[in-house]
Amino acid sequence: MRTELSFAPLAGIATELLAVLAVDTQPAKGRDAKPQPTLLTADAQVQAAAAGVLATGEYKAGANETLLLHAPAGLAARRLLIVGLGKLAKATPHSVREAAGTAVRFAKPRGIREIVVALPENFSKSPLHAVAVVEGALVGDFDPDTYRSERKDQSIETLTIAAPADADRAATEAAVAEGVILGESQNFARSLVNEPGNKLTPTILGQRAALMAQEVGLGWEVHSTKMLDQLKMGAFSSVAQGSAEPPALIVLRYEPEGVTEGPILHPTDKDPSVGAPVHHPTDKDPSVGAPVLGLVGKGITFDSGGISIKPSDNMDKMKCDMAGGAAIIAAMRAIALLKPRVRVFAIVCAAENMPSGSAQKPGDVQTAMPLDPDKPGKTIEIVNTDAEGRLVLADGITYARRLGATHLIDAATLTGAISVALGKITAGAFSNDDATYARFEAGLAVSGEKFWRLPLGEEYAELIKSDIGDIKNTGGRFGGAITAAEFLHTFVEDTPWIHLDIAGVAWVEDARPFIAKGPSGAAVRSILEWVRSF
Repeated sequence: MRTELSFAPLAGIATELLAVLAVDTQPAKGRDAKPQPTLLTADAQVQAAAAGVLATGEYKAGANETLLLHAPAGLAARRLLIVGLGKLAKATPHSVREAAGTAVRFAKPRGIREIVVALPENFSKSPLHAVAVVEGALVGDFDPDTYRSERKDQSIETLTIAAPADADRAATEAAVAEGVILGESQNFARSLVNEPGNKLTPTILGQRAALMAQEVGLGWEVHSTKMLDQLKMGAFSSVAQGSAEPPALIVLRYEPEGVTEGPILHPTDKDPSVGAPVHHPTDKDPSVGAPVLGLVGKGITFDSGGISIKPSDNMDKMKCDMAGGAAIIAAMRAIALLKPRVRVFAIVCAAENMPSGSAQKPGDVQTAMPLDPDKPGKTIEIVNTDAEGRLVLADGITYARRLGATHLIDAATLTGAISVALGKITAGAFSNDDATYARFEAGLAVSGEKFWRLPLGEEYAELIKSDIGDIKNTGGRFGGAITAAEFLHTFVEDTPWIHLDIAGVAWVEDARPFIAKGPSGAAVRSILEWVRSF
């Protein structure tokens, strides 16, 4: 999609479709309160063109409600589309984001390949709305039908953002550019999650991450079994051992110019292809320097459940068990392009979880990566081989700490239990540090994503204590999302940390007006806002 910016009067813009946003400004409540749809534009000719139909009361400006006018009087546009935001008091940048996606998805099946979306006026002059319009439009343009033999490309070719003539041009241009980065990054995550397991093995995921890193200027390394063995990543390796596909340890690095305080991640002189650790933290105490953010993602490219095999119903969706890793990779793409002044590195642990003669078994005991190479790692009793995501994350988190992360965030489609608790609308969040979580929570107002913080605690940690080893990899049916988080907490220890369980929201079960059925790209925006808060 080509994105352009115009400051011309709306009435004079010649286009196939002009989309204008509207809100319901009726302040009263109750059965007799009639909606008052109000266009968010000061253009008198657009107002006049829509006045007649708005006066009928048929259109209420509900959230993502659409109204199409052909050959609108006085406008150069062939069609005028009005998209609602709902009640004015509840309208947010996220409402604008969804409305822009709705406009695009309305146009696509009608053969419309160019669209103009007017930025909302008389609503807010915040550049966040320009960001939201572009991002929402790009997200709305994504379709998952990649492998259809007779696929019809319905993509929007040109998106024009129409800004008011008195808008701050530099700020608007910057906001549009940011929106493109965010939308494309979220779609990059969706494209990864959308790939079937035979087309996106751990090795190929590593290749895709490396290619992206080269394009945007990130440092990167991708390693496999030899490195896992050298680092003593016994938990990660145990998940991969049942598959013919080798695992991939993906490391991405962002080091902004001029940020020199805090621990520095140095590559070793030894060729990393022979299994040498890629980076070593300096001896400087990270608590006294600038923060270094570690992003860790679960990258299970297909999850059969292993020996504790899943039911066949919906197992095909288990190609999306790497959605957390995809979100981390995509967030790193956005970070590289938006250039926040904080050091960030990402670790994605990619593997297949398959049943075979070499697969780990319930009752096995695995040894996780030690934080101190000279000391033994924690031992894990494998109670259920389908609780594999926490195993790869355990070693990924420990590696991030060894590389010098002062703050951690991880993303994973970790538990079905989170969907039972919160449904398919809200994702789960956990943290061991209120200040660190406050940064994340504040960013949700910008990202528009829904997360709910759940508790941690010693009572839950007791449920994963093992009789034979240090901990076991599941605490049973009740409180499953919390005991999974406590499992990770064991490896995080006191490092400020946030855990995002996105299992319920990583896949859109049914198409919505603003987004296609399929991968959602959940958590990309929220992770980015957390990083930018530093």
